[in-house]
Amino acid sequence: IYWNCSFIRMGTSGLTAQAFGAKLKEECADLLVRGVVMAIALAAILLSLQRPIGEFAIWLMNGDELVSRYFFARIWAVPAAISLFALNGWFIGMQNSSTPMVIALVQNVINIVCSIWFAFGLEMGLEGVAWGTVVAQYSGVAMAVVAIAWRYRDVVRLACLRRAMKLQAMGRFFAVNRDIFIRSFCLCVAYTFFTAAAARMGDPTILAVNSLMMQLFSLFSYMSDGVAYAAEALTGRFIGARDGKALRLCVKRCMMWCVVICAIYVSLYVGWWRELLGLFVEDGADAEQIIEYAGRYIGWIIIIPLAASWPFMMDGIMVGATQSRIMRNSMLWATAAYFLLFYSLEPLIGNNALWLAF
Repeated sequence: IYWNCSFIRMGTSGLTAQAFGAKLKEECADLLVRGVVMAIALAAILLSLQRPIGEFAIWLMNGDELVSRYFFARIWAVPAAISLFALNGWFIGMQNSSTPMVIALVQNVINIVCSIWFAFGLEMGLEGVAWGTVVAQYSGVAMAVVAIAWRYRDVVRLACLRRAMKLQAMGRFFAVNRDIFIRSFCLCVAYTFFTAAAARMGDPTILAVNSLMMQLFSLFSYMSDGVAYAAEALTGRFIGARDGKALRLCVKRCMMWCVVICAIYVSLYVGWWRELLGLFVEDGADAEQIIEYAGRYIGWIIIIPLAASWPFMMDGIMVGATQSRIMRNSMLWATAAYFLLFYSLEPLIGNNALWLAF
């Protein structure tokens, strides 16, 4: 549910970066207003529909009563979480990635401390972990607001709600965000289906192995996302400034970084995949069995950086260029291919079909 709302970050980031490059301070201020207003409106919708959305999501993921209690506590972080998407997107568009990094670091420390305190100190159990996250999310929003007030006073004072809400300006903002939402929804469907399909294969070992291997993909995706964020901020800036030479150099350097990251991760996964998987498994007889079982499928994790490094970068470039229609269409085709491959090959090669499709 959160991930589907991440379109606000990307839409705000690309448009803000272009306004920043064009030195349009008023537009930068108005984009902050548009992002926050959309975030609050979306949060209000989600909170008002939390019961049907939650029950459907829990049914879809085969959740139980424990999951339900966690969900209906964690859902109260939605206004903060979605607002942070808009605020972080604005920071990145303003060529400031250090503030979101500091906020994320402090927020995670607060999350850890509060989750442990609530779950064990106050004996709230799993719901305590959910409420710890709620506190951390609102703390993140508070830090972002302080950072904007302190660092961007000259920009924020130019904001005008009436101007920001003008139909033509909002129309472009909605069009970009609509396409990115469809793209993000397809991505979310693919990830959700991946877990659900593994759970429905009837073998708990496959579900455990796939979840572990997804951790390795996540390690790769976090660093690749860094290149994507840089690409969207710089691409938008150079397009806004109409600096074609700098734009081409930016794309070339992003491509170079993708090759470097890909080489690092392929080398790590070839040489040390057992040790890396071991970090995510508790010691015991089952742990050794799961890691041995993972050896049947580890080739997919080694291949993934080769397939995925440039798509991460291209995602960032398209966000910065606000070419959201291209992102939307390519993701629709990719999602169609994903399901076609899985359902065609799953009866023949089982779990390998899921990884091939992914």
